[in-house]
Amino acid sequence: MKGGAARTLQKFLKSWYFKVLCALAVFSVAIMIRAAVSGSSEVFLSQAVSVISQPFLRLSSSLTDSVNDFLNRFARAEELYLENEKLKEQLREANEKLIGYEQDKRENDQFRSFLGLKETNPDYEFEPATVIGRDSTNRFYSFTIDRGSIHGVEAADPVITADGLVGIVWEVGLTYSHVRTILDISVEAGVYDTSTRDSGIVTGDIKLSAERLCKLKFLPIDSGIANGNLIATSGIGGVFPKDLVVGTVRSIEVDSSGLSLTAVIEPAADIENVTDVLVIKSFNGQSEGFSDSEKEGGEAE
Repeated sequence: MKGGAARTLQKFLKSWYFKVLCALAVFSVAIMIRAAVSGSSEVFLSQAVSVISQPFLRLSSSLTDSVNDFLNRFARAEELYLENEKLKEQLREANEKLIGYEQDKRENDQFRSFLGLKETNPDYEFEPATVIGRDSTNRFYSFTIDRGSIHGVEAADPVITADGLVGIVWEVGLTYSHVRTILDISVEAGVYDTSTRDSGIVTGDIKLSAERLCKLKFLPIDSGIANGNLIATSGIGGVFPKDLVVGTVRSIEVDSSGLSLTAVIEPAADIENVTDVLVIKSFNGQSEGFSDSEKEGGEAE
């Protein structure tokens, strides 16, 4: 037992605990001697308190600085958030004004086109419309407009731009309509060559549609039609009014039967990229265009 106690005491005397205690004792003795020599115990207490409290004062100062920094950052973050929200609101307002400006500009352009056509054709009843959708799988560039039966639009109404004929309303819903273009093989329009007065039928062609072209068939074999001639609607059949510009002649060839000529026509309207159109709801000489059964089949609920 004695041997164990001795070893424990020896181990303690060699440990860093003992060394720290000795250092503190030496430090305390030194302070007391200095206080005794100077004759002032108050100085001793003051120094002791200063030594003990200094780390806590530094810690308190550091904590205060950290809290102030955090609060300042929080306040700045809130300020930046409010500024950001204000900028977002200003951007939204600017975008709304820009959209309104673009819409007004487009409507003004449409209105000018409308006025020009209306002056030339006072019997036309127009409905301005905007393209709101396209069928990406349709090779003939069909599209949907934002006007339907509640706007007086009906199946078989012609669709045009200021440049020329685009197509025909095929299906009608309450607030929208589907339009098939003159590139579509299901659309036919009676036309004539404004130079030679020879007449024929313009319709779509699967191969030509890839080049945004259509064809004019059933021209007389002895027709004097030439490249660059202007083609317009003839008004025959009552589906399209007379003298709507269709396009110009690109090339001419003899039909496979050898009895007539066929011409390739480049449409005057930019059918692939058209964004705004005019629907002709009525005109002098207009007929039903589609039979009752076709119209019923073309109605979109």
